Amino acid sequence: MRDRYDVIVVGAGPAGSIAAKTCAEAGLDVLLIEKRQEIGDPVRCAEGVGKDALKKHIEPDSRWIAAEVKGSLLIAPDGTEIKMSEDTSSMKVGYVLERKVFDRALAQMAAMAGTEVMVKTRATGLLRSNGRVAGIEAMHMGETYNIKADIVIGADGIESKVGRWGGIDTSLEPADIETGVQFLVTNVDTDEYNRFYIGEIYAPGGYLWIFPKGKNTANVGLGILGSRSGNIRAISLLRKFIESHMPQAKIVEMVVGGVPVSGPIKHTVTDGLMLVGDAARQSDPLTGGGITNAMDAGKMAGEVCIKSKEIGDYSVNTLKEYEDKWRATIGKELSKSLQVKNLLIKLTDEQLNKLAYSLKGVDASKMALPSLLLILFKKNPKMLWELRALFK
Repeated sequence: MRDRYDVIVVGAGPAGSIAAKTCAEAGLDVLLIEKRQEIGDPVRCAEGVGKDALKKHIEPDSRWIAAEVKGSLLIAPDGTEIKMSEDTSSMKVGYVLERKVFDRALAQMAAMAGTEVMVKTRATGLLRSNGRVAGIEAMHMGETYNIKADIVIGADGIESKVGRWGGIDTSLEPADIETGVQFLVTNVDTDEYNRFYIGEIYAPGGYLWIFPKGKNTANVGLGILGSRSGNIRAISLLRKFIESHMPQAKIVEMVVGGVPVSGPIKHTVTDGLMLVGDAARQSDPLTGGGITNAMDAGKMAGEVCIKSKEIGDYSVNTLKEYEDKWRATIGKELSKSLQVKNLLIKLTDEQLNKLAYSLKGVDASKMALPSLLLILFKKNPKMLWELRALFK
């Protein structure tokens, strides 16, 4: 590592790699650091992603596509199923990825564009000059480094320290985080649909999922809202589900972690610093999905870095263009999802069953989520009155 770059990106997930690649393709001098020794490992998500959103950034590759799915089944507590197409808004999961391979492919793209990639390199603090962020303090292989940069991009996930060091409030209340566990299981029958199980019986304040990964394997996991967990352990609920619904399954891997479901935070930029991906709380509050949001935000951040370099201004006044862009696009969808999430977590299992049953005779398989919600609202106006603003 040298002692100065135009841009330093902390975290080599989808957001960080796309931001680094975007900057490097424009000729900026970029350093991308990752604290772990292997990019993409450990996996901390269900690995589902929408096809069209993904193709904006990278051509699909069979090396990192574990399965292709036709749509999703939303399953109420009493077993009532609602079939939704792959194109359904907020549940766009056309591919189930091999994140270990996928994240590495994105980092390779960034490297091929000219980014210097360093693993086993941990940011330990921020450098400042004249009151603004001016680089990072880092540790690599036991050695400490001070590395200067015009802009630092924090892509360091839900536990982001970069944001806190920069004075940005990224704190999460228990109601703003899903704590989850996921098993990779084998010896199970799979088809071409993802399954989402909702209700207290499965996951208080969250949902349980089954994502097929081909060859009789699947990701089976659940997330529990922090404010609803109490003495409930996510892993205990998941084991109970597997024992009752797929007793023949063999568990071969386990991952645990948290997902922010807070909706947009107040600020994601300051002088010399931007946050992207989970560090900026850009995952969907309703589904927890955040891969393509992270990639989109990474590209926006990279484009603003390029402009900042051209005009030689790295202040919040210039970097705010990134914040304005993502709030006008990603942010709008997150705000809508947050409204839906905040209502759904108040509903009892009996009410969720009633909602599902009210769709009897309705072909929801090709509907986008807004259209489906409108039908549910019309059939259950009292129960869903809080969502009325979504349909104006």
